[in-house]
Amino acid sequence: MKGFLRRLSVRLAAGLVMTAVVATFTFFLIHALPGNPGDAAYEQFVMQGMAPEQARAKVAVIYGFTSHESLFQQYTSYMGQLLRGNLGVSISYSGVPVSHVIASAAPWTILPVLTGLLVSFLVGVTAGVVAAVRRSSRWGGLLSLSGSLMAGVPSFVLALLLAFLFHTLWGLLPFGDTSDVTLTPGLNAAYIGSVATHAVLPVATYALLSYGGWLLSMKSSVVSALGDDFILAAELRGITPATRMRYIGRNAVLPLFTVLALSFGFMFGGSVIIEHIFDYPGLGSLLLQSIGSRDYPLMGGAFLLITVAIVLANILAETLYSVIDPRVRR
Repeated sequence: MKGFLRRLSVRLAAGLVMTAVVATFTFFLIHALPGNPGDAAYEQFVMQGMAPEQARAKVAVIYGFTSHESLFQQYTSYMGQLLRGNLGVSISYSGVPVSHVIASAAPWTILPVLTGLLVSFLVGVTAGVVAAVRRSSRWGGLLSLSGSLMAGVPSFVLALLLAFLFHTLWGLLPFGDTSDVTLTPGLNAAYIGSVATHAVLPVATYALLSYGGWLLSMKSSVVSALGDDFILAAELRGITPATRMRYIGRNAVLPLFTVLALSFGFMFGGSVIIEHIFDYPGLGSLLLQSIGSRDYPLMGGAFLLITVAIVLANILAETLYSVIDPRVRR
């Protein structure tokens, strides 16, 4: 137990360092974008009749720094706020704290991403086992072909195709927003059903995008496990076909658990294109909006959340693998 806690502490410390490095990189990257919203806001306040000192103070409240501070001073102020858990206030949302804006948008990204990823994992792993065991049959060939095709389709092509078929052409599924605007949010059947219906297209896109990778990875892992000595020894003992498949599946799926945790973090960051196409107001749409409006605090908060998701997914993957595979612990 002590060894596990020590390894976990080391991973968390490394994750904090990585988060600080990425936060530093994104800060300077954001500030390298053309245009300075702080100067623009300062000039606008002065034109409205506000005194220069009052205008600088208001810009400092909105941005967390004054428009006349050096970039290094702005950076030290930004990192100091992060250490205190303060992400600043959003400009495009009229001074609302960034943490509140992100907290309201993040669930609408986590729900489709997590659901689509888990569905694609279960279906892809199952199909990969069948494709490996029956790789000489017609079904095995069709499953392998479907995995190869789905693994090569770009995300924006798949999203546009699903939107055209199920919304524009057939009119089966709604498009845009998270629910019907006429419904009152709450724990009632009408609202929950509307949320589920609006999430179908994003969830299906995430699931189909990951399906091919899971199928091909599981097929390769199963084919490799079929030639292991422990399978031959089990067959010599006269095990049943069902027990043989359970042995193969349990050992072949172990490497995929690490990829599963990492995939959540990377799909969390890859939601920008899909949410933009479906007009789905999650974290990806929020990030695009903040870039367009040069909302520095909101951009930094969105990038930071994506970074933390990937870092935590990496830590979870390493920890989970050592828990489910005793050989790694030894």
